[in-house]
Amino acid sequence: MASEAGETSTEPVRPVWVLNPLESVGPLHFGMPPDEVRAALPEAFELKRFSAEPFFPDVYGLQLGFHPAMPAVYTHFNRVDQLFCVAADAAHGPYVTLEGLELTGRVPAVLEETVLGLSSSPPHRVSYGPRGNPGINDVGMVLRVQDTANGVLTRPVLVGRDWADRCTDDWEGAIPECEWLGRQWRVHNGSDVWPPPGYATNWPPKWAPPF
Repeated sequence: MASEAGETSTEPVRPVWVLNPLESVGPLHFGMPPDEVRAALPEAFELKRFSAEPFFPDVYGLQLGFHPAMPAVYTHFNRVDQLFCVAADAAHGPYVTLEGLELTGRVPAVLEETVLGLSSSPPHRVSYGPRGNPGINDVGMVLRVQDTANGVLTRPVLVGRDWADRCTDDWEGAIPECEWLGRQWRVHNGSDVWPPPGYATNWPPKWAPPF
């Protein structure tokens, strides 16, 4: 399965992960502790551990890759070490699918049109967060975008049942701050990145975006 942008010849084979909404994505089950996540991905390298939230230091993430130099999956854990959020890298991450629809590494406009087609049934109603990122709360899914060598492509961000309430809301939902940074799905207040150039954040001095 390949995205619209295709793959390079040096790209390792990217797995296909089926999203079981609110429960699991591929081999990862929401609520897992970190050691079970590593055991579920024995082929993955742990590339980095990072602070995912500026104001909640106990919320942290692990950056994993299927190749030492290529981040592929970002797993986020709460203060009691439960996996609550998973994001697939647009360029090197697994191809996450929802009911056969590929979510990773897609051209945003093409995927948005297709996802909107799902919204005819109540569990699949699409909503947009304050900065214009689309998602489906009842699926625990937000679609973000990422700059890659092949242009701006989609990056699915997924949460489990206990964290899905208002997950598309980048102010009040459970998805950690670091996953909302960078390129935005659409222009918001005159900028297509967050935070916009010149914007003074109120992050603690010791916190910096991990990627």
